[in-house]
Amino acid sequence: MKLLLLSNSTLPGEPYLKWPKSIIDEFLGEVRDVLFIPFAAVGFTYDKYEEMVAEALSEKGIRVKSIHHFEDKLAAINEAQAIFVGGGNSFKLLHDLQELNLVEAIQENVRKGTLYGGWSAGANMACPTIKTSNDMPIIEPESFNSLGLIDFQINPHYTEKTIDGHGGESRLQRLKEFVSINSTPVICLPEGFGIKVENGQTELIGNENVKMLNSTTESIQPGIFKA
Repeated sequence: MKLLLLSNSTLPGEPYLKWPKSIIDEFLGEVRDVLFIPFAAVGFTYDKYEEMVAEALSEKGIRVKSIHHFEDKLAAINEAQAIFVGGGNSFKLLHDLQELNLVEAIQENVRKGTLYGGWSAGANMACPTIKTSNDMPIIEPESFNSLGLIDFQINPHYTEKTIDGHGGESRLQRLKEFVSINSTPVICLPEGFGIKVENGQTELIGNENVKMLNSTTESIQPGIFKA
């Protein structure tokens, strides 16, 4: 199983998908055709989403086609060499995958060798559940159970910044609430960071340590780690 899970698509002030473009290219290897899943999009069309991703990755000779063009979406999943899932709203994404009966097909194909990549909501989707999403539940999926391709949770866009005068819980406080009643660890993944899974090994991509929350708070260094 080979996964690339990115916290975000784009860093402030940079073109779309600039920071992970070379990482995606290396991850795909000789695979040049990607099936894109745009269902997390809210407020803009799937065509626009496909256009953005395709234009950004064309520089690397990567061809992108969105699943919304396929009448037989199950066949598209079964025939894909690589599946990439874009960010947006995790609840909308999971709802649509469940409604189209695609969750099991993605699980089975990725476990058999289809490459899986995703950013933000697409990274959340690889987790056991979407319970550590930052997104508002604008639509109700059948359950919070997602693809379960990894055995830990990710919190994308992680930050410890707080707003002056704001009395609500910090991101860290909310994630500690999650681990207080769930046994699944959470990787706090800031923007510009990613996780790669290949050959049974899990690697943190980034330039500094990140937090892993469980019953205790641990620090993970860039490179191979065990959750």
